[in-house]
Amino acid sequence: MFEEQIDMTRMPRHIAIIMDGNGRWAKARGKERTYGHAEGAERVHDIMNKAVDLGLEYLTLYTFSTENWSRPKPEVAALMALILKHLEEEIFMKRNARFRVIGDTARLPQVVQDTCNYLTERTRNNTSTCMVLALSYSSKWEITQAVQKIAQEVKEGELKPEDINEETIDQHLATNFMPDPELMIRTGGEERLSNYLLWQCAYSEFYFTDVYWPDFTQEEFCKAIVDYQHRQRRFGKTGEQVTEGK
Repeated sequence: MFEEQIDMTRMPRHIAIIMDGNGRWAKARGKERTYGHAEGAERVHDIMNKAVDLGLEYLTLYTFSTENWSRPKPEVAALMALILKHLEEEIFMKRNARFRVIGDTARLPQVVQDTCNYLTERTRNNTSTCMVLALSYSSKWEITQAVQKIAQEVKEGELKPEDINEETIDQHLATNFMPDPELMIRTGGEERLSNYLLWQCAYSEFYFTDVYWPDFTQEEFCKAIVDYQHRQRRFGKTGEQVTEGK
């Protein structure tokens, strides 16, 4: 059991996941893609529960990208319906979990926006894991938005160009309320970021697995964390410097 191998003193604060492989998982079983998405939604509950058990502070899930709007309309509609179905208040309140959303939410159906806003407010004072859904999200969109906000502040005299630094950009990103992810997991066999948290993942550890998201169990999640804990995070230093600094 990989959970037994986890060092609870070295847990990452924030894990981000690209939940890939739903459609291929369904196709391999002779089913429609929507069947895979429905099964994948169930895994979200499983992984969130394990994240709470492990005391993880933030779990960010790439749920729907801005590029996904180009998918067939029936599939998009089915995905929106699934999101609504699984955003159940009871799940978060039972585990004392928080809920947040990042992305171009104005493009979402109004009922989805309303539900997300309600859950964010309803769970605001909870104290366990914060589950963050990246909905209608892309990193290039997010960075563009940040640049526009910074430019407006410069134009209005609230900020000097020479005072702009990495912290300034951090503060203007949609993720300004949480730390950058120490661990990025992608399921489904692909090995790319797909326009997800590009700025935030500058020093994240990447974990790629061939396991499709509907098959990504709590044990697989723990396996990824154990793998992360066996890595040496150097942040530009040499291995000797990191070792000597302990």
